[in-house]
Amino acid sequence: MTDPRSAPLPAAHHAEPGPPALVVGLTGGIGSGKTTVADRFAALGVTLVDTDLIAHGLTGPGGAAMSAIASTFGDTVIAPDGRLDRGAMRTLAFSDPAARKRLEAILHPLIRQESERQLARADSPYAILVVPLLVEGGKPRDRVARVLVIDCLPETQIERVMHRNSLPREQVLAILAVQASREQRLAAADDVIDNDGPPDDLDRRVRVLHERYLALAR
Repeated sequence: MTDPRSAPLPAAHHAEPGPPALVVGLTGGIGSGKTTVADRFAALGVTLVDTDLIAHGLTGPGGAAMSAIASTFGDTVIAPDGRLDRGAMRTLAFSDPAARKRLEAILHPLIRQESERQLARADSPYAILVVPLLVEGGKPRDRVARVLVIDCLPETQIERVMHRNSLPREQVLAILAVQASREQRLAAADDVIDNDGPPDDLDRRVRVLHERYLALAR
């Protein structure tokens, strides 16, 4: 009689990761510090899905959106290496709102498809979906359970973007003018992180929200 203790164990079945129990939409105006905050959540082991990074991939050399962009806008917005010339596209989009709508019609479905694919592979109890224009897109609750707004004074935004992107003040103001207002974002928020303070305070705020989101995910 075979000793049952010596029988081979059945092969382990490793389940594919599924969607996280909670998806938090992280948003904020340009220069508010979305990436800084998102990186702090990532350091705590939280899965990040960043739609800006997805968009950069789609509009890089050979990106999935480039054929449609070239067909729609021509070679004037294509850089020599085949990527989207973001400066030329920005200039066109701000001078022609219809052009911005056409670009969004190309990019948004592809971004949404890829972000959903990445969320389905998340390996943390909750995930952060970084969407700069979450409020502007309308119906944020269709995509996320909670909205986290990264907030700071408008003058802080302007100074950060001027320094980071070497843009004149007038161009930064033009970008802000087509984004949701600070009041609109705060009205849509479940949670707010004030990013005008010192880095140590930012760490504390992120950790408090991290514990709250873990509890909600459970």
